[in-house]
Amino acid sequence: MRLLAAGLALTAVVLLAGCGGSAPSQPSGSIKVTMTEFKFDPSTISAPSGKVVFFLVNTGTVSHDMIIRDSSGNRVSGAASELVSAGDSFVFTVSNIPAGTYAFFCDQPGHESSGMKGTLTVT
Repeated sequence: MRLLAAGLALTAVVLLAGCGGSAPSQPSGSIKVTMTEFKFDPSTISAPSGKVVFFLVNTGTVSHDMIIRDSSGNRVSGAASELVSAGDSFVFTVSNIPAGTYAFFCDQPGHESSGMKGTLTVT
């Protein structure tokens, strides 16, 4: 009985290990942005116009996201990431962003007002 339990435990460990590694790796040409309480690193980003790929890495202890808004304060269509859980990463693609200056921020309650924001310059 003890041998059977040990065998089942070992099988479970192997199966769970096979499920690991689901976190995406940083795509070539993407911009890595680290999120933590309560900041983005870097907080100033330059990118070319058109398709921009961000690699968001949450090293904090709570969930964060990245939202981009234009100089008028309006959210840019298609420029809001999914919520990234603590310890996870996410590939966030903005398909077509024109040249200009934008703000980005975390829209979780209290995060932007605590300093979790930055500037995106698209050339």
